[in-house]
Amino acid sequence: MKINKNIIKELNDYLDEFNLTEIEYTENDIKVKVSKSRVSRNIENSLPIQKNKIEKEEISIDNTKKITSPIIGTAYLAPEPGGKKFIDIGQKIKKGDTIMIVEAMKTMNHVPSPKDGIVKEITVEDGQPVEFGQTIAILD
Repeated sequence: MKINKNIIKELNDYLDEFNLTEIEYTENDIKVKVSKSRVSRNIENSLPIQKNKIEKEEISIDNTKKITSPIIGTAYLAPEPGGKKFIDIGQKIKKGDTIMIVEAMKTMNHVPSPKDGIVKEITVEDGQPVEFGQTIAILD
């Protein structure tokens, strides 16, 4: 049996891209499992201190609230083609208001605002693919 090194390389890239520790791939009789540890213990103990310092600096500099995509899919800014957009720049929105739809596997998922605020920027275009965790809107 010859192992396809490209599959292993691609799975390893997915580990980094999606911040995973383990991934498994099966095709016919072949099963490939790739895993790796996240952080060594020595580094892990020092990370929380550094992370807290960085977060405090970011909070004091940036007062905006970023809304991220909860899933991978296609973003739609209106409920139907040519329809009125869910949000516009300068609009005041409340927690729970739908800001856009992300379609994944032919399912339309409404994305609610996690916070109150005023729409400062919409960072995606209608029909644009989005990744999990990608910033889709910024509030003031």
